[in-house]
Amino acid sequence: MNIRIVLLIIAWLGWIPAMSQSARTQVVLLGTGTPNADPERFGPSVAIVVDETPYVVDCGPGVVRRAAAAFQKGIKGLNPPLLNHLFITHLHSDHTSGYSDFLLTPAVLERKGPLLVFGPSGTMKLNDLITEAYRPDFNVRIFGLEKGDSTAYKTLVTEIKEGVIYRDSLVTVIAFAVPHGGWDEAYGFKFITPDKTIVISGDCTFNEKIIEMSTGCDILIHEVYSEEGWSKRPEKWQVYHKNAHTSTTDLTRIANAAKPKLLILYHQLIWSSTEKKLLKEITDRYKGSVISGKDLDVFD
Repeated sequence: MNIRIVLLIIAWLGWIPAMSQSARTQVVLLGTGTPNADPERFGPSVAIVVDETPYVVDCGPGVVRRAAAAFQKGIKGLNPPLLNHLFITHLHSDHTSGYSDFLLTPAVLERKGPLLVFGPSGTMKLNDLITEAYRPDFNVRIFGLEKGDSTAYKTLVTEIKEGVIYRDSLVTVIAFAVPHGGWDEAYGFKFITPDKTIVISGDCTFNEKIIEMSTGCDILIHEVYSEEGWSKRPEKWQVYHKNAHTSTTDLTRIANAAKPKLLILYHQLIWSSTEKKLLKEITDRYKGSVISGKDLDVFD
């Protein structure tokens, strides 16, 4: 007999609690890449989808096409016209070069209402310059034969500091500062939904704040670099990565202290090593659940 039927019969008899309803929150890795031009890993971007409402963190290259691919796989909340909440961890190009795509493509596809963007200082300038660069496109699409909805092309930008930066009936979003090389402002985000707590590191080195924010969370999505691959890099790059990113050793320190129910690796810098070796560098020191994330992975 099918095991699901057996469990349902047992639940009906009262021997164990009935199965819970399906999760309201889905986490979708739209892009798990880095500045390296890996055709299998698009630019960094993570979607938190709650009751089919999407909240997207970062907009690396290809972000809207990845959302469309997830929609085709059955994630209804990632239908591109629904993309209207964007949270930016920092302004590095690999995390933001899909910004014009995120602004324009859903608008062309008849997004309802303006795009809401939350990011560090400089996000307003980024938006204004891109908007001005595409002004002729806006004018043709709004006032030409397409007769587009002008509100779909509007963006409301909030430049953030630490603390609660957004709240609605489905989600509370908390920003916290993280150290990332020469950036004056870089943030991680904590999403609290009706059934999940999800923390996204953004780009950062080891820091106590992310331990504090992710302790006991359901999912911690964290960047990482391979120590074996790092050891073979030129000296200038070793210095840079040590001061900008999190080694496998330091990530295990974070995970062992925070004890997330699931650790997902993204923005993996592997270089001359391998994904398998990077994962082993972590699992040798951390015995919790850990997954090497790939584009279009879905967790619910």
